[in-house]
Amino acid sequence: MIKFEINGRSVSVDADPDTPLLWAIRDEIGLTGTKFGCGIGMCGACTVHVGGRATRSCITALSDVEGTKITTIEGLDDQANHPVQEAWRNLRVPQCGYCQSGQIMQAVALLQDIPAPTDDDIDAVMTGNLCRCMTYPRIRQAVREAATAMTGAQDNG
Repeated sequence: MIKFEINGRSVSVDADPDTPLLWAIRDEIGLTGTKFGCGIGMCGACTVHVGGRATRSCITALSDVEGTKITTIEGLDDQANHPVQEAWRNLRVPQCGYCQSGQIMQAVALLQDIPAPTDDDIDAVMTGNLCRCMTYPRIRQAVREAATAMTGAQDNG
């Protein structure tokens, strides 16, 4: 049994310790917002937060997350109103939407590390998350909008 916390809930998963975290999240825990893309950690569709860090769940072994705190797209905000999610909706970022949970999780991690990113910062951090629909200009704009919303909220709080 591998024990960890996911989206604020303690879980125990009875699976091979080498099982990719992605499959435990989807098949054992039943959270399907995290997507399978490439299986080799190159596309970013499977991005979740492990201990607050953006992590490719398709190449992270279940044994590597024992005792950690994991956040998936479902755990960002119980109403899907995290500032990054709101910016994504406001700017109609997704087309097909398949990569968007990974994009959003990467953007949230970016804004935790760099609250007021430049376009170069955004491009550098988001470059590992691929979007077949090529919505990169809207993604960059949404990250900037979320940064403004989050910085404003911090200044007023």
